Amino acid sequence: MPKTLRLDPDRLFPSDPETRACARTLYKIVADLPIVSPHGHVDPLILVENTPFADPAQLFLRYDHYVTRVLHAAGFGLGELGIPTLLGGDVADPREAWRIFCSNWLLFAGTASGYWLQHEFVDLFGITEHPCEDNADALYDQIIAALQTEAFRPRALFESFGIDVLATTDDPMDDLAAHAALRADPSFTGRVVPTFRPDNYLNPATPGWSDRVAALAAWNGTAAADYDGYLGALAGRRRYFVEHGAVSSDHGVTQPFAADLSHERAAQLFAEALAGRLDAEGARIFSGHMLLESARMSLEDGLVMTVHAGIVRNHDSGTFERFGPDTGHDIPVATSYVESLRPLLERYGNDPSLHLVLFAVDETVYSRELAPLAGYYPAVYIGAPWWFLDAPDAVLRFRAATTETAGFYRGSGFIDDTRAFLSIPARHDMSRRLDASFLARLVREGRIDRQSAEQIIYDLVAVVPRKVFKL
Repeated sequence: MPKTLRLDPDRLFPSDPETRACARTLYKIVADLPIVSPHGHVDPLILVENTPFADPAQLFLRYDHYVTRVLHAAGFGLGELGIPTLLGGDVADPREAWRIFCSNWLLFAGTASGYWLQHEFVDLFGITEHPCEDNADALYDQIIAALQTEAFRPRALFESFGIDVLATTDDPMDDLAAHAALRADPSFTGRVVPTFRPDNYLNPATPGWSDRVAALAAWNGTAAADYDGYLGALAGRRRYFVEHGAVSSDHGVTQPFAADLSHERAAQLFAEALAGRLDAEGARIFSGHMLLESARMSLEDGLVMTVHAGIVRNHDSGTFERFGPDTGHDIPVATSYVESLRPLLERYGNDPSLHLVLFAVDETVYSRELAPLAGYYPAVYIGAPWWFLDAPDAVLRFRAATTETAGFYRGSGFIDDTRAFLSIPARHDMSRRLDASFLARLVREGRIDRQSAEQIIYDLVAVVPRKVFKL
């Protein structure tokens, strides 16, 4: 028989009764505050079109590589889970994919994705049983029935989730028509903002880089081989994003490397890249220079600059060739910021008008590098625990590793960084509970007083992300 599924009202709070009571009080201050999501990957078209979600498999499996990677590790092919190949063709029946998921529910026990899914199932759909082989079809039908109601249309969920700001991630040449449509629609009162993501236009080692440079040049009315035109086009596209509500640019790099080149040297590397003569080291140096140039542009146009470093993308070449990117096989690597970002910080780190938010997947850098950097440079903020680290124990380790050096106000605020739209409330609620737990411990240990803790937890949710992302 299926086991009962429920949400413990004191989940994630400390086990000590008095500390738990303190955490419970602190959590109540922020439990119902609006959600500020300044970095994520939800497709804005779902809000423009506002059509019902198709089925549970699409909703919980198709776009959530946290989930699919767990099942893939257990031996299930991505095709079995409903992920289409790049060549098209038949896609697995969504009910069959859902049965695989339910039959393997215990694989998610103790994982962050399992925690979020349990929250979604209970809080949104009223599910009272653990998913399993026996109830897979019944749960599928229960969710399908809910998805057909007006309350589960994307816009209704956006409102019921209490989302105040939602940022998407967008290609620099995107026309941002979806964002314009939402802003022009009087029936939609939410705020959805684009994010400028220029990685594929800055790194010559990226396949198709020269074609993207040509597209920039055509838009800008300059020659593709004109380095100054290239810089001008990037600046122009950034302005276009700002005009459409963008507040940040995002840079996903394997290593957070910056290089300060002369204009002549940068132009030379640019020309060599277009001619196909630039080697891997030259591409690394040029893209490092463009990271520094991006900081300069951020000072000019005001976009917050976020750097997400430490991921080797598409580690499984065979899966990448069949299914494409963002299908669960990106793997963390060690990173270093102190020397590799020094050229950028030497130029711009002391200017408080630059907001440079540094994220890591290598948690060894939190206390060794990121907290000390943010604790000195006015421009630097510590990105919240990201990808692989946005989990309960890792979040508490992050707080312990950074707070003693940088305090509570040099962080970014919580970042959900997700394509899984329905998981956003669960992720933010998790963060609020964990901050309440951490602060409650400090109160009980006599390290801060309760009144300060109450102000801090409110600020972490309602003030810090707005300040850092200039919202």
